[in-house]
Amino acid sequence: MARICPITKKTSIMGNGYSNEKRATMFNHTGKVRKEVNFQKKRIYVPELKKTFVLTISTKAIKTIQKNGAYATLKKAGIIK
Repeated sequence: MARICPITKKTSIMGNGYSNEKRATMFNHTGKVRKEVNFQKKRIYVPELKKTFVLTISTKAIKTIQKNGAYATLKKAGIIK
């Protein structure tokens, strides 16, 4: 099963590889490449609940938590009730 961020719902995507050796050649595919999301394991403290959560989330989700606050972001994602 693919890893998915519980906050942003980001998951990996399939892309095409490209050879730099023959860059001028048209339609120079070297096969499919899976592009993974930048996941980080973070401890997030929620002061309203006085609890710490350990989550594997994307770096985009970390920025979202810093912007909107831990409680609001985790509640919207459905991680806390």
